[in-house]
Amino acid sequence: MADIPFVTPLDDVRYGAVQQVSPLVRRVIANNPSKYSYRGTGTYIVGHGDVAVIDPGPALDEHRDALKAALEGERVRAILITHCHSDHSPLASWLREYTGAPTIAYAEHGEVDTEADEESDVKIEESIDVAFMPDVRATDASIVARADGWTLRAAHTPGHTSNHLCFALDEEQALFTGDHVMGWSTTVVSPPDGDMRAYMDSLRKVIARGDRTLWPTHGNPVTDPAPFLEAYLAHRVEREEQVLAQVRAGVGTIEAIVKVLYASVREELHKPAGRSVLSHLVKLVDDELVVVDDGGPSLKASFRPA
Repeated sequence: MADIPFVTPLDDVRYGAVQQVSPLVRRVIANNPSKYSYRGTGTYIVGHGDVAVIDPGPALDEHRDALKAALEGERVRAILITHCHSDHSPLASWLREYTGAPTIAYAEHGEVDTEADEESDVKIEESIDVAFMPDVRATDASIVARADGWTLRAAHTPGHTSNHLCFALDEEQALFTGDHVMGWSTTVVSPPDGDMRAYMDSLRKVIARGDRTLWPTHGNPVTDPAPFLEAYLAHRVEREEQVLAQVRAGVGTIEAIVKVLYASVREELHKPAGRSVLSHLVKLVDDELVVVDDGGPSLKASFRPA
């Protein structure tokens, strides 16, 4: 597989502390570490005086209080949401009430997968903030917030979810990548709302942007994006080739494919890995390279070569 140059781990996290990470950007990390969220959700504050907040984070009282302290004396002009998973958007409703600023996102969450709800380990990672509805719906490439000294634009990057947005900070040639690109790991792409074809296309879109810095919601910044993103995409392409090779070799179920391709990965991560394998198989069925028996692609379906 492609060797992705993941960045140095966040070993010195101070939950609730405000860290100035660039001239225009501060970060507050929520105390919600997990095998999926790494050290926790990074909430970003852009600007000084007039500010925007990106991904207010999970519904944790201590993170709410930390944001309240960090924003003392500031005027919040916009609350930007990359997507509405439960570690990103739930505090947006509180912040909207507290500051009067509008919430801005691409849309509410797309199709909910009841099959994923039956998989408890997956549900932890993919828990959805179904109550979230944006005040303002952003469109691709539109300016979503601006103030003296800073401008933020939306970049629609579906794949991890259908409503996923990245936000570009023009003045620093930086991109807040949410869960589309993470500094510490690859991203789960879980159908039906997650879409592997859309994800690969979105990665190519981000590569073409030529940003100088990527600020993921989870993990450290990526300060040399070009080789990182190329390796990130190559990993997905190679994984798809491996999945196809397994099907052609007669390995016809997702459980069996995961046991082969993720043999060196902790077993607790096999269920979310199965979701990504399913996403690859959905794409391969659409490409008419794989046939699915017993209806459409699903975790329990059987697959064979076309």
